[in-house]
Amino acid sequence: MHLCQVCSSGRCPPNTLRKVMTMRRVCHVKGDVACTLVLLALLCLLLYTRQVILPSRWSAPVWKLEIHASTSSSRTLLGASGAKTVTESRGLPFCKPDLSSASLQTKSKHKIKAQRKKAASTNPARVQPTLPLFDFQTYLRKKDMRRFKLLIDQPQKCHTGGDGEDDFPYMLIAVKSTAADFDKRQVVRRTWGKEGRYDPGVSIRTVFLLGVPGSRTALPLWDRLLAYESQTFSDVLLWDFEDTFFNLTLKETHFLEWVNSSCAHVKFIFKGDADVYVNVENILEMLHSHKPDRDLFVGDIIVNAKPIRRRNSKYYIPELVYGGGLYPNYAGGGGFVMSGFTARRLSSACQKVELFPIDDVFLGMCLQLIGVKPYRHEGFRTFGISRPSAAPHLQTFDPCFYKELMVVHSLTVPQIWLMWNLLHDPKLSCHKRSSLTSSSFKWRTKTEEGAKEETDYSERKVFVMH
Repeated sequence: MHLCQVCSSGRCPPNTLRKVMTMRRVCHVKGDVACTLVLLALLCLLLYTRQVILPSRWSAPVWKLEIHASTSSSRTLLGASGAKTVTESRGLPFCKPDLSSASLQTKSKHKIKAQRKKAASTNPARVQPTLPLFDFQTYLRKKDMRRFKLLIDQPQKCHTGGDGEDDFPYMLIAVKSTAADFDKRQVVRRTWGKEGRYDPGVSIRTVFLLGVPGSRTALPLWDRLLAYESQTFSDVLLWDFEDTFFNLTLKETHFLEWVNSSCAHVKFIFKGDADVYVNVENILEMLHSHKPDRDLFVGDIIVNAKPIRRRNSKYYIPELVYGGGLYPNYAGGGGFVMSGFTARRLSSACQKVELFPIDDVFLGMCLQLIGVKPYRHEGFRTFGISRPSAAPHLQTFDPCFYKELMVVHSLTVPQIWLMWNLLHDPKLSCHKRSSLTSSSFKWRTKTEEGAKEETDYSERKVFVMH
């Protein structure tokens, strides 16, 4: 301070002046260096933020877009930690990135792919197993509920007012249906399921088997629809259980009980689906050689069938539900014929057999219990129709393919209506087909791998599959 006062008064010595100037230069140099270092530090911090912090946080919206656009397996590969990171980063106060930048999106996608590969290689055990299409736990808890109330009945369906033998139905047609399938019921009523007399002593009656729809909103006023339908046609049987695929077994047992109580004198019964075409005349011709007071069960019989253990299959059955290696012989549910005598025996037997989710197999178990061997007839095509190798130029939807068959499965409403009219056209002319065989359909076993699939269809299948 005294040095500065002396210099300011003009009496500053030369040496002192020289020191002052040197100190000023040093101070200026140190200031420049300090400023340079500060700027370098800020530049490094900016580069670090640009290359490390911001890309990791700007990529959060890209992660979110990729997750929503990918399949469920992508979510599994990301794992729980990845999902948590996305959720936390979304709430941080960072500026919204410019997703229109092509370079930024490219870098983010490369980084996402790298992290996906890393997650797939390091966490393969996180992939969740395929869940079955059916809730077997709920089924096992409720499987002992075997009796449900009959909401709509037809007690006079099999009574015509007389006591003679001809006053009872010769054949009862029972069709599995759902509340929403009114159009399918209508086409059955107007075609092959039409009630009436075919010949003296041969009368036909028809009923439709229904449960309560699972989704009440899908068909508003469904109960009114069925009530009006029952008043108009007198052919609806409705039970108070949910109408699902795995409850078809309940529909089977309740129908057999109804036959035993309300239609005990019926001679023969045809039971099938609403999406089949049936040649009733051919069935009646076949039944002429059979007695109604003997056991009879005819259809598309399947032998050596194994339980399906694939969880994504509609027919998946875990070992907990059925531990056997093979199912008993059973008929394809598209359509089969049995005598009234066999139906009454089945009604009692099915009460002793534990309920099974697949109704076709369950009925085979009941047949096995009473010792009735189901008979296979080639005219029942519940797995489709095949094109004869001798006439490959013909189309499969040809009335001549249906003329000598009993049942053909998986047809639409227009196809059923069209086929009915084609077959009843007096101008129809068909060449006589070769005789039908009666061997059983067989599933291919492991020892037959590599060989031709063993079926009773000697012709190539080209039509619909069940």
